[in-house]
Amino acid sequence: MLVIYVDGDGCPVKSEVYKVAGRYALDVRVVSHVPLRVPESVRVEWVRVKQGFGAADDWIAEHIEEDDIAITADIPLADRCLKRGARVVAPNGHLFSEASIGDALASRELSDYLRQIGEIGGGPPPFAAADRSRFLSRLDEVIVAVRLGKPGRR
Repeated sequence: MLVIYVDGDGCPVKSEVYKVAGRYALDVRVVSHVPLRVPESVRVEWVRVKQGFGAADDWIAEHIEEDDIAITADIPLADRCLKRGARVVAPNGHLFSEASIGDALASRELSDYLRQIGEIGGGPPPFAAADRSRFLSRLDEVIVAVRLGKPGRR
């Protein structure tokens, strides 16, 4: 059964996930180490993990199954989920795939290195309304593809 896993810490599209999941009658697991408000629903569960670096990521990577959906901007977590056969959508609507994850990991490493040596600063661009719209469209598209048995992007 298709389940949506949300990397809950700092995810800007949780309310959108709840609405879309409700429309499709899907279960949602929101995973974090800090308390979060989730709708009172038998289909939405907040999973509290122990505090610590990567605890939420580890929990998601251990529980996600083939054709489940992960919502995360965390590239290493996206890679772990893809390796388990899951679909991965970033909050800005970017769909991670087996074909794109290698470039994403390499770009992340390069950016980390350049930040460490002071060549670049800052982080990702601010979250915009267009990102939210793109996310909603992409999540809907991925759910339909899973339900129709279409393979994920390779």
